[in-house]
Amino acid sequence: MTPDWAPAFEAVPRSRFLPDLMWPHDMATGRNAAVDRDHDPEAWQRYADSDDPIVTQWDDGEHIGPEPGRSFSSSSSMPSLVFSMLADLEVRPGQRALEIGTGTGWNAALLAHRLGAANVVSVEVDATVAAQARESLGRFGLPVEVVRGDGFLGYAQQAPYDRIIATCGLRKIPFAWVEQSTPGAVILVPWGTYYGPGEATARLVVADDRRSASGPFTRPVAFMRMRSQRFVRPRHDEYVPTGAMDAADISFTSITEEDLCGTGDFDPVGFVLGLCVPDVAHTADLKRDGKRAVWFYGLSDRSWAVAVFRDDRTKAKVYQSGSRRLWDEVEAAHRWWTEQGRPDFSRFGLTVDERGERPWLGSPDNPVRTAGLRR
Repeated sequence: MTPDWAPAFEAVPRSRFLPDLMWPHDMATGRNAAVDRDHDPEAWQRYADSDDPIVTQWDDGEHIGPEPGRSFSSSSSMPSLVFSMLADLEVRPGQRALEIGTGTGWNAALLAHRLGAANVVSVEVDATVAAQARESLGRFGLPVEVVRGDGFLGYAQQAPYDRIIATCGLRKIPFAWVEQSTPGAVILVPWGTYYGPGEATARLVVADDRRSASGPFTRPVAFMRMRSQRFVRPRHDEYVPTGAMDAADISFTSITEEDLCGTGDFDPVGFVLGLCVPDVAHTADLKRDGKRAVWFYGLSDRSWAVAVFRDDRTKAKVYQSGSRRLWDEVEAAHRWWTEQGRPDFSRFGLTVDERGERPWLGSPDNPVRTAGLRR
């Protein structure tokens, strides 16, 4: 905790913005269990004060009852992550901030404590979540303007902003956020690709002419997707119908299962491959009897590939089909990453303009997708 943020975190406890019924998330097991303040106030307070993420809504509000729902749709992030992102934002007195994704309202309250409630606007797509956050902020004495709407559009009515922070994961960053910023403004957004769930916070600084924003990735994170950008995984049978494996091209690779899949949730390999190989999603089967298949699906056509790893073999067998040679692209990207010394998240960055996003390595002058990769 840094001296500039310590007073805000002391004055604005997370517990004041949590519902009576909540579901703390166990990072080790990936499981959630209900905690009800009415039934166990001590456990509720312990989790409220912990460094755990807490699910506050399931299934876009359609879920009822104490048991966890199918998929979480709103939450309160780990306090350590909340602090780290606010520290990256580097707010200054007198600045105006736009938050995308109000959630419980706690993050907006922390910003309001530093900047004043009149200088913070928060946009929330879920009407119920927005209403609850608005009530909590008002009750706490920090009546931030909470707008119910699509955060992808920003909020032009109160623009321009000196700081914009997103508390949901994006795959496409709207240029409207750049247009609604002041020159030199900071935009902090969790960003990733469709390759997999890996994402990192991009700290973008808006150019003086407001025609672009660019900056490095600061740390790996895991956020719920912006609802308009939720990804529906490709149906396997639409890509690989009966008999498709027999007709596919076959090759072998010396890339190992660990090289391709990494060793943990925040291993950079999946994130980097997503930067290098656009418009592709991948998924790994569960390992059974020493065998594991890793599938790749083209999102611009029906190209597909699969690498089949076996513990008793030194090389994996690869099948691929379609106009794109997806495995060849992935293998070339992995080779390039290895040649660069396997750089982690902090070596990469992102530039956003009205044409879209361009990831880079080291500097904006070295775009990833042309950095030695065959296309």
